[in-house]
Amino acid sequence: MIFKNSLQKLLNGLAKTKNAFTRQLKELFTFGRKIDNELLDKLEEILISADVGVETASSLIEDIKKAYESKTITDTSQLLDYLKNSLKKKLAFDTPNMLNTAPSPPTVILVVGVNGTGKTTSIAKIANYLLEQDKKVMLAASDTFRAAAIEQLTIWGQRLNINIIAHKSGADPAAVAFDAADSALAKKMDYLIVDTAGRLHTKVNLMKELSKISDVLGKKIPGAPHEVLIVLDATTGQNAIAQAKTFKEASKLTGIVLSKLDGTAKGGIVIAIKKCLDVPVKFIGIGEKMEDLEVFDPDKFIDALFTAD
Repeated sequence: MIFKNSLQKLLNGLAKTKNAFTRQLKELFTFGRKIDNELLDKLEEILISADVGVETASSLIEDIKKAYESKTITDTSQLLDYLKNSLKKKLAFDTPNMLNTAPSPPTVILVVGVNGTGKTTSIAKIANYLLEQDKKVMLAASDTFRAAAIEQLTIWGQRLNINIIAHKSGADPAAVAFDAADSALAKKMDYLIVDTAGRLHTKVNLMKELSKISDVLGKKIPGAPHEVLIVLDATTGQNAIAQAKTFKEASKLTGIVLSKLDGTAKGGIVIAIKKCLDVPVKFIGIGEKMEDLEVFDPDKFIDALFTAD
């Protein structure tokens, strides 16, 4: 069974954001209230508190002012739908946000991100998502700087009953990636998911290490890595964007996995990420269970936020 983007699952996962964000909006847009500077200032404050970003919040307020002046909207009863549609447009991408796939298998997914973001768990969830589609999946433990990272990924591999290529702690990460690519080809895997170090001493080291791993993978498998996903912790808000910018300089990010979205009242970070990075969110984590990973659908995400309890 392929995971479903069920509205109910999203509603449950976004409960904290809905309670803080949507409730405030509905209280603000009371029947008969005028659209004036006081209301718009309060609206901007709510948007910023939800972590949509200052620039995005200001842009939305300006759009509302213009719509009111042109009589596209005339009272507060129209504001929720107007805001909802505006947010959908801001989250829209020209290309689908599904996983990239190689012309011929295996498709190689390189996963990056700092320690503590839920990277290892997200890798396991993505692997499970692919297994649910009857794909053959292999893991590579190229985060050799932490023995715990190798151990954690190995445990997930055993739970999922899939192959994992790992060396000893301190081994060359690129050597692990090379052996994994070699094995994935030999065993005719559909997907190879490669974990990487969450933190190196300097940005230069980070860039060199990721570049080396990518080069090794590309020499073994044409076009690899076909997908470079960064795992960001939604509960860290704007700090997650700062992390992503660093990794974007070090590697060609193709997508984002936003973990722990169920643990924050600032779900608007999804919109800020789109504005600041222009990298599509491909998965969202909305719970601790293995199946609590959703393929990100911008429209359904916004619909869930604005759905009445």
